[in-house]
Formats: sequence, structure tokens, C-alpha cells
Amino acid sequence: MKTGLLTSFFIIFSSCYNAQIKSGLKVESGVSYELAQFRKSTLSDIKYELDLDIPESKTERISGAENITFSYKKQGELPLQIDFKENAASLLSVTVNGQIIKPVLDQEHILIDQKYLKSGLNQIAFKFLAGNSALNRRDGYLYTLFVPDRARTMFPCFDQPNLKATYSLTLTIPEKWNATANGKLKETTIKQGRKKLSFAQSDLLPTYLFSFAVGDFKYFKEKIGNQDAGMLYRETDSVKIKNSMDSVYNIYRNSLAYYEKWTGIPHPFQKHGLVVVPDFQFGGMEHPGAILFQNSTLFLDKNATQSQLNNRSNLLAHEVAHLWFGDMVTMDWFNDVWTKEVFANFMADKSTGASSDKSIYDLKFLTTHFPAAYSVDRTIGANPIRQILDNLQNAGMMYGPIIYNKAPIMMRQLELLIGEDNFRKGVSEYLKKYAYSNATWPDLIKILDSHTPEDLQSWNKVWVNEPGRPVIDYKVKYNGNKIGSFTITQHPEHGEVQKLWPQEFQLSLFYPDRIEKVNVKLSGKEQEVSELQGKQKPLFILQNSSGIGYGVFRTGKEVISDFSLVKDPVSRASAYISLYENMLGGSGITSQELLHFFTGQLQKENTELNLRLITGYISGIYWGFLPERIRSKESESLENTIWNALQGQVATNNKKILFDCYQGIFQSKKAYDNLYTIWKTQTAPQGITLNDEDFTSLALALSLRNNNNSDLLQEQLTRIKNPDRINRFKIIMKAASSDKKVRDEFFNSLAEKQNRTNESSVGAALGYLHHPLRQQTSVNYLPKSLELLQEIQKTGDIFFPDNWLRSTFGSYQNPEALNVVNQFIQKNPDYNSILKNKILQATENLRRAQVLVK
Repeated sequence: MKTGLLTSFFIIFSSCYNAQIKSGLKVESGVSYELAQFRKSTLSDIKYELDLDIPESKTERISGAENITFSYKKQGELPLQIDFKENAASLLSVTVNGQIIKPVLDQEHILIDQKYLKSGLNQIAFKFLAGNSALNRRDGYLYTLFVPDRARTMFPCFDQPNLKATYSLTLTIPEKWNATANGKLKETTIKQGRKKLSFAQSDLLPTYLFSFAVGDFKYFKEKIGNQDAGMLYRETDSVKIKNSMDSVYNIYRNSLAYYEKWTGIPHPFQKHGLVVVPDFQFGGMEHPGAILFQNSTLFLDKNATQSQLNNRSNLLAHEVAHLWFGDMVTMDWFNDVWTKEVFANFMADKSTGASSDKSIYDLKFLTTHFPAAYSVDRTIGANPIRQILDNLQNAGMMYGPIIYNKAPIMMRQLELLIGEDNFRKGVSEYLKKYAYSNATWPDLIKILDSHTPEDLQSWNKVWVNEPGRPVIDYKVKYNGNKIGSFTITQHPEHGEVQKLWPQEFQLSLFYPDRIEKVNVKLSGKEQEVSELQGKQKPLFILQNSSGIGYGVFRTGKEVISDFSLVKDPVSRASAYISLYENMLGGSGITSQELLHFFTGQLQKENTELNLRLITGYISGIYWGFLPERIRSKESESLENTIWNALQGQVATNNKKILFDCYQGIFQSKKAYDNLYTIWKTQTAPQGITLNDEDFTSLALALSLRNNNNSDLLQEQLTRIKNPDRINRFKIIMKAASSDKKVRDEFFNSLAEKQNRTNESSVGAALGYLHHPLRQQTSVNYLPKSLELLQEIQKTGDIFFPDNWLRSTFGSYQNPEALNVVNQFIQKNPDYNSILKNKILQATENLRRAQVLVK
């Protein structure tokens, strides 16, 4: 057990922290780490009672009354800081222990003088107007989303994860509306067209998990075990609803049963509940008893692709996993927010994989996590999994593919290192020890360390505390037709100080009549693979053939020549990913050669997840890494190849994937006329079924190739019947307009916060605004887009800054766009480092294009 250094660190840190507290605690915006630690040492037994009156109109303010009770340890003369990020006019009255006091609001905190407080039990009452920032008020409904520190924008609270509390909520709403919250519904009364709902006291929760949703929702009731598990939803497509409900609840039940068995801990909360939201800015959010889900992910028709079905299973399993990982045991501070997310993803993979064979699980894990993780970790702005956080107001910037995709890969390697049984025992011990409390990643590592002789501290340093990935190569010497020696080497991708990634992966040697596989446990800079000595010279060698290893695995053109020998779908996926990563690194194969290889695979590749993988790569290479002159030459041939492959594929889902690819890259008049006829007549190609959303996407694709698209867009608008989808299309069609004036007005409108509230729709619209076919004019929006970034980070939800950047810069190859980025960074040397990294991550392909596009 290697914990000596860790223990010493915390002793030193605690001494420094105590000294700082004694010298005073300043009042500053946000929730600083120092404030959070100080309040944790003085506050306990917190209870919130909230009574909210919610009008039907989203423009009217919500009035609230609140009581906070808590135990308090008085320390010195420092005022108690209660978080409330609203203007002073919204704080109507404050009463402390029965005494009305003058409200003092400073730097987003209500300051309560020590003279009004006492050691022991205290009660503070507020009357206030709720802030709207995190209420997501739409026409006819609202849902709260307080992660990571946005509860304070709605009501006065101690908005930090390690001050768990209970919540007693009363909502007064329009009579026709429905509502749900963390606690069970206790009582309903109706008076003069208004409905009053009283909910039972919730379980212990941090503020970011307190939640409610109200509005003109339909209500569906189902049982999970002996408990009611209601769902609020707004979907109007009866076919999708009928096709989805049983599947949704079955996945939920199966996930729940798997986690209860795996952890040895029953479902830890008082109720189940689902809220399905149109245009939800996340995939889901794990509020106990009121889990939020994205409508388009949950409600599918009978022709859903395997990828869509996987996404639904993963989303449900992910959010249910959070009930243990994040909800029951919560991170102490948001620098460990990744811990809850890695377990949610990792356990979701386990849960959904339990019902399938290992090869299906391995393929889904590989194609889901590795390309996404690489998209950030290959960049010069890559961040480690575990980051330092000074203030919760910056916590939203920590989210991204490193947390959601690299971390599960890391966790799988950790499980391989210490063994599956030891891993499960350690995690179960961790959950039971910290149940309904808070913990840190070092707390978990310490427990896992006690279950293995491996050096987890050294392993943790390179995998968790540092960014980047290794480049893994091999040197082979032959004696005649036999392997004399085979050495694997590794080095950091960006030439940092020497780092070594201990990990396991597989090598496969391909022969005309067989495949020979060797498992490798890589630990050093160079490592001899003695098992290969004396083996016959193969046609080619495929590194990481089982898709478990992490890094850039050298993969040359020789793999392509005899690729038909690669029968295993996981090995093919690993080869596709490695070839793409090698291309981006400028080694092994050019972008045009790789495009030809991938398009040649379209008729041969019949595994759906692999087909989706390579069509994504085809689109990315076509728009991002081919010069325009080459793209023009390749265009018609590529269209024909994709269309012919569509005809040749047998599986309906594969045909749909190829249709989407064709729709995404076409440029010729022949292809336009073909797709326009399909859209106009609403007659899909044979073997394919297109739903309303598909025809909407097709209309938008056509509009990008139409110099006068107003009539087309207006006709598509009249076809849409669902009111939520109408509102979404009205936003996107402005960005897709052929009229530059309309596009200019749309972009300029985004400077105002109220025009960015529907973040999902705005992100989608930006993708059309900055499409490669529009970049001659859209490049002019780039300077202002970067200028708005800090404001977007302050006012938007956690994924919006990254969404804003990637939707804006994701498909540029123009040197002018890179000059805008470089000039912005040069002019802002003191720019927030995490946001700067987000910019570098989102513009990495733009940088690489300058080398690859010649």
C-alpha cells in the first residue's frame, strides 16, 4: 500500500489551509475553494424548505419563500456567506432567528452578520424572486438544471457539493400542468385554477442535484419493483411513444438490477422518476427521483439504427448508475466531478454489455470512447482527467471527452491491472464507506491500493493527473523468413518529458491462412516481446487488434493491402481508428489515400458500428483535410460510390447510415435533384425509412446547396407538427438561410443572452452557419465568436462553451480562420487557461489541416 506521499500532502495542505482561514476569508464572486472548506467546517444538518409560485407565462417572475435551518459553529467575526447570484431587487426580505434584518448582497453572497447567529441550531427565512438562469423556462414548461453551481442563481443556498441537505418543496402551478421533484408527491390541492403540490422531504442531496420540472407535460405511470416510476414527456409522435415506452423502462429496470447486484447496495433513494425534455442541452441529468433525459435519444421509431439503440441504452444506464456514483456518494469538490462521470460511463458499459457477448461489448466500447477521447487528447490543449479547480464558477469548463471518454478507458486499464474481483470489492467498499456523504478520488485510490500489490500512485500520475497519450511503435528484425526480435517502444506524442503509460493490449500477426495473437503488458520505454521470436514472417502486423490499448499505434499501408484478412469487427474498428490517427499525425498514409480506402470499404463493411465509424471519417476527411481543388475532383466519384454502396448493402440500418453520409457530402446537381425529389415527394429510397426529423435534416442539407432557399425552408416549416420541433427549426433555419442578411442578423442576435437560451438548437444552428459551403462569409463571424466565449461560459450550461467552439470551428481548414485564433490568443495572454485549452482543442484539426491540406 503506497500512500505515504499522499498522506504527507494532505497534512501539509491542511496546515496551509488552516493558516489561511485564520487570516480572514474574503468575499468574492462564485464559490471559492476556501469558502467551501470554511463553510464545511462550520455548517451541518442543513434543511431547505421552499415554496414557489410559478406563473404560466415564462416572462413573469417566480416568487419564493424559503426557510433554511442548520447547525452552526461560530468562528470569529466573519459574516456567514449564503450564495445568491441575483440582483439585490430580487431579495425581498431576510429574517434570521426571528429577527428581520436589512438584506446585504455582495459579490453574489447574502452576508449574515455574526451577531444574528448562534452556535447550534439557526433558522434563516427569505422572501425572494427566483432567478431564471437555471430554470430553463420554455413555452409551457420549465425544468431546473443546477449543475455545477447554478442553484444559487435560483434561490439562496450553500451551493457546494459537500454540504448535503434535505429539501421540502411546495409548488403552486397552473391547474392543467404536471410536476415532479426529488421527493414523493404528498398532497395536491386545487383552488381557483391553480394547483398546489407538496412533496415529501428529499433524501440527502447536494444543491446541484435538487430538481423539479413543471409544465404542460403528459404523464405516464409505470412500476419499477413496488415503486411508482412516473414519466413526464412532451413527445407527440404516438408511434414513437408506443415503440419506446417498454424499451425505456426495461433498460431502466435491467440497469437498476445490475448495479444493485454489482455494488451489493439496494437502490439508494425514495423514488424513481423520469422527465423527457425536448432540446435538452445534455443527454441526461441524474437528479434522484426526477432524472432528465433528451427526448430525441429516448423516443425512437421501429427503424432506429443500432447506434441510436446503443445511445438510448447507454444514456439510461449512465443516469441510473449515477444514483450510486455521484448521487449517493458525491465528490467533495468539482475537481473530482470526473469520478462520478467515469463510473457512470464505465458501469453503463458493464450494464449494457452484460446482456451481449464480449465482442459486441468490446466493439461498442471501442467505437464509443476512443475516437472521442483522441479528439481532445491529441491536441496541444489537452487537459488531464483530474484538474485543479479554484472556484465553482469555473467548474463547467472541466467537462468534455476527457472526462466522459478517456476516463472509462483509463478505468478499464485499472481494472485489468488489479483484477476484476479486486476492483469490484474495492469500489463496493468505497460506496459503503462514503454512502450519503462525500469522497475524493484519492479516497478511492487508497481503498483500491489495499486490494492490490501494484503501484497505483505511479500509475495514477500518468493516467489521471497528466494529459496526453503515447505513440506506440515497434521494431522487428527478421532472420530469413523468421522473426529474430520484436521490440515495442513508446514515447509521448508531443515530446514532453519522458512519460510511460503502463497498459495492456494485443498484437495480431496476419498470415494467408491464420492469425496469431499475443497479449502485451507494456510498462517500459522499450519492451521485447519474446513470444514472437522464431515466428514466421507475417503479411502484416496489427497493433492493438483487440482495441483495448490507448495511444497512437503505428499502422502502415501494408495493413490496407490484405485488409480482407481482418475478419474480426473489433480488429477492423481498431485498424480504422489507428489509420486515421496515423494520417492526422502525418505518417503512414495521406488523407486522400485514406479516403479511398474507407470508401472502398463501404460495400464490404457490414458491421453497423464500423460503417458508422468510417462514414464519419469520410465526412471529416472530405470537408476538413482535402484541398478544395481535390474535393471538387473527388466529389462526383465519391457520391456514386456511396450511392452504389447503399444499393449493395442489405441491412436497413446500414442503408440509412450510407444515405446520411451521401446527404452530408453531396455537391453535384445530379445528387441535388435526386435528394430534392426524395424530400419533395417524401418518398425514401427502397429499403430505407425516413421519419419527420430525417426529412427536416434533408431540407437543411438541400438548403446549403440552394442559393435561394427561402421557399424550401418555409415549406419544411409547414410540414413540422410538433410545437417543440417547430421552435427548434425556426432557430436553425435562420442560420441555414441563403440570405446573408438573415444569417448576419441571426449571428448578431447571439450576443444577447436571451437568444442563446435554447443551447441545443443554437449549437445545431452554428453548424449550418459555419458549414464549409458557407465559410467564405462565415469566417467573418469568427473574431466575435471568440470574444463572446467568456460571456457564454458565465451564462451558459456546462457543455455550451465547448459546443459553441466546436460547432463554430469544427469544419474549417482555411488559414484565415487559424490566423483569427492565433491573433486572439496573442492579444489575450492572461486569458483563462481552461478556456484557452478549449479553444486549442476545438481548433486542432484546423491546425493540422495547414500541414495535411496541400
